[in-house]
Amino acid sequence: MSESNAFPGSHAGHGERHAGGGAAPFNRIVEEDENVTSPTTSTFHRADVSRQRAHIHHVLSPFQSGDGVGTFGEFGAFGPNPFGGRGEQEHGTFRPAAGPSDSGFPNHYALGRRTSVSAESLNPTSSDSDSWTPPYHPKPPEQLDRLKTAVAGNFLFSHLEEDQFKTVLNALVEKPVPAKDIKVITQGDAGDYFYIVEQGHFDVFIHPSGSAQPGHNGMGSKVNEIGPGGSFGELALMYNAPRAATVVSTEPSTVWALDRVTFRRILMDSAFKRRRMYESFLEEVPLLSSLKPYERSKIADALDTIKHPAGHTIIEEGDPGDAFYLLESGEAAAYKRGIDGAVKHYRRGDYFGELALLDDKPRQASVIAKTDVKVAQLGRDGFKRLLGPVEDIMRRTEYGVPESQPKPEASE
Repeated sequence: MSESNAFPGSHAGHGERHAGGGAAPFNRIVEEDENVTSPTTSTFHRADVSRQRAHIHHVLSPFQSGDGVGTFGEFGAFGPNPFGGRGEQEHGTFRPAAGPSDSGFPNHYALGRRTSVSAESLNPTSSDSDSWTPPYHPKPPEQLDRLKTAVAGNFLFSHLEEDQFKTVLNALVEKPVPAKDIKVITQGDAGDYFYIVEQGHFDVFIHPSGSAQPGHNGMGSKVNEIGPGGSFGELALMYNAPRAATVVSTEPSTVWALDRVTFRRILMDSAFKRRRMYESFLEEVPLLSSLKPYERSKIADALDTIKHPAGHTIIEEGDPGDAFYLLESGEAAAYKRGIDGAVKHYRRGDYFGELALLDDKPRQASVIAKTDVKVAQLGRDGFKRLLGPVEDIMRRTEYGVPESQPKPEASE
């Protein structure tokens, strides 16, 4: 690896050189340029970023909830490029920079006149060539196993088909962060990569001035922490926007970096297709037939898909309720202790799990998958926020007797 890629250490907030003439500890990471169509290419006009940067206000998207916090993460925007160029080995560490960033801003501006933003289409494939070939970085089995473990619980990967998942794994590049106090991204910088934390921890800072500053406390206030399985930087890949926060290592760590084009072609495209699929599915659910289209769209944005094999207990009688479920495919049945046989059967479009959330009581029955199933899961907060209009309908359902006997309509 070239000398420019040496990684002597980094100390956030300090960028001076030692009196003895040696290299001072650097204060941030600078990622290398890569020839992709993005704000870090040679053809991109930096003035465009400057015009955009001052008035970004919680960019809400199909991936965000109503409070402005995205399901992909609380923040994220353009930041440094971790990849090769200039002779850097593609699996090398980040390259240090000599001084602090001279620009930046937070993700919640409300200053001055709002300017127009020239951003890319939200269609993830609209600006990309049909001849696109995903990057491929071979990985030994041991490294691949570590990577699968790192992304196992990450929301972005949970909905991918098997071939899409393999494409993303092959495109990810490992980036060691060998010390604490290393800035992986700096508030206000531009970049093209999304990061997944395999090991280690990072602190997230936002400076009220909108720019990371040199000196003590120059990064602003700590607003979040990110650990293994966490991620950051996704909004940069969805919108032309600068980094909204500074992310600093608190110990030696390892992150994986995914380039912007692959993100848009695979992850973002999959999320958009999943949203359209949910909207179509929700139109078929009798419970939601009285809702307006925009209300169903809000629900679609908040759902997560989970797969269960036949025989798996999806919810257990007596457990606390933390989610509501819509059956996308397959069949399931509800059972109550002391009652022979199923008290309700579920097929595509049916729902369960609502009673424990409506009344803050333990689960009233167990629901077991009769076949391999896919369920759309809605968490407690989303349930209470989004399903208020149909609460009366859900309260009509209860458990009691097997379905072969006369009984009130049953649900959970």
